[in-house]
Amino acid sequence: MILATGGAGYIGSIIVEQLLEKGERVVVLDNLSQGHRRAVSDGAIFVKGDIKDKELLEEIIKGHKITAVIHMAAETIVERSMTDPKSFFHENVIKGVTLLDKMLECNVDKIIFSSSAAIYGEPQQVPITEDHPQKPINAYGESKLIFERISDWYHRAYGLEYIALRYFNAAGASERIGEDHNPETHLIPLVLQTVLGQRERVKIFGTDYNTEDGTCIRDFVHVIDLAEAHILALKMIDEIKNGVYNLGSGQGHSILEVIETSRKVTGREIPAVGGKRRPGDPAVLVASPKRAEKELGWEPRYQDLAVIIKSAWEWYKKYPEGYIR
Repeated sequence: MILATGGAGYIGSIIVEQLLEKGERVVVLDNLSQGHRRAVSDGAIFVKGDIKDKELLEEIIKGHKITAVIHMAAETIVERSMTDPKSFFHENVIKGVTLLDKMLECNVDKIIFSSSAAIYGEPQQVPITEDHPQKPINAYGESKLIFERISDWYHRAYGLEYIALRYFNAAGASERIGEDHNPETHLIPLVLQTVLGQRERVKIFGTDYNTEDGTCIRDFVHVIDLAEAHILALKMIDEIKNGVYNLGSGQGHSILEVIETSRKVTGREIPAVGGKRRPGDPAVLVASPKRAEKELGWEPRYQDLAVIIKSAWEWYKKYPEGYIR
């Protein structure tokens, strides 16, 4: 049985969906501060709670005979991390250590950790490989990097087996599950909400970056491909024992390119206006996914930007109000 912390969130719920399709049994632990109960697939066991609750963790791990953990519970809004870093270190580091300690106490020594490209900061070369210098420029990335390092020390001292998967920009949807955050800060949902008339225009945070069109460049990876990487990591963890892997398409797309592609996919006009840069945003983030391809056997199926946006658009057309809080 697998424990998925944060399994009611956008990425987590699709990982759970894909695990169930592969025949795995899953317990979802989520406090629903950012996730949605309706996003959790019927085949999973759902527990509302927080990873800081040691008694609840022990009850779940022992009661359901948990053998591995996929740890996705986290604070994730980069902009907020610049003004309230302490909440990110409490949520992403202190609570994460509580989870690790309880796992070891209950003889569970396997964890797949949802990390982030934010650990790299401003890239010194593109595409970014896993050995790129790690110099986060926001507290969110710092918190992810700290937990990676803690996991490595737990591996050395206690035999913890861990794989950290460094996400670039997750996007897209499955047929049933899509992206619904409050507040929404991710580009593709913001663009599609503008198409639906829920926003007047898309605000572009910075048009003066040192890029071809002046806007940030990002690597968008389909969330179903992300889920597949977690399944492969679980299969390989006994062999790898400790490793880090970038999960991205290896292709960079500017903010303006995403907006223009969304216009083509939806057939709608999408008003956009330039604004000031957000603190903590690197100019370019593009992955080298070669290590994951070679060592995990990961082969992303949905690398085309239009395909990624189309899957999200199909979900928004079916669920224009999201999960309706």
